[in-house]
Amino acid sequence: MDALYNFAFHLTYNEDDANDLVQETFLKAYRFIDSYQEGTNAKAWLFKILKNAFINDYRKKTRQPTRVDYEDFSGYNDADEDSTTTYVDLRQEMFSGLIGDEVTRALNELPVDFRTVILLCDVEDFSYEEIASIINIPIGTVRSRLHRARNILKEKLRKYAADEGYKEKR
Repeated sequence: MDALYNFAFHLTYNEDDANDLVQETFLKAYRFIDSYQEGTNAKAWLFKILKNAFINDYRKKTRQPTRVDYEDFSGYNDADEDSTTTYVDLRQEMFSGLIGDEVTRALNELPVDFRTVILLCDVEDFSYEEIASIINIPIGTVRSRLHRARNILKEKLRKYAADEGYKEKR
């Protein structure tokens, strides 16, 4: 469940949305348990459901026009500028503390297709075959996206790595 939540959080960047996505995943898994085939990887099956639910939600949100509530907007300038409320996302803080702000920033800047394969492979430790099944792409595409994502990260983090004392291997 933690792995599903972490993946959902890195797709949505929002704790509530990630919780909703995981809940929706389990509801769909329960509803369609008859479609689960014995002998297949249950974890990969759940990740595939989660990924598809995320894509469906994303498509719904992009099709809907954005609405602005006048009441929310009218009070915007009247807010007390001296009162500042800081919200801290503990999961993001923990993730940042483990791999560093620069690495987190570089991961977050990756296009979602690249970020997804990096997270599934290097963080969640899925095999290439499992990733291909989860996101419904050929295994060659998984390999090429991983290669391209790692190269993008390498370029983005070159200076950071040098500052941290890592020497580049050629």
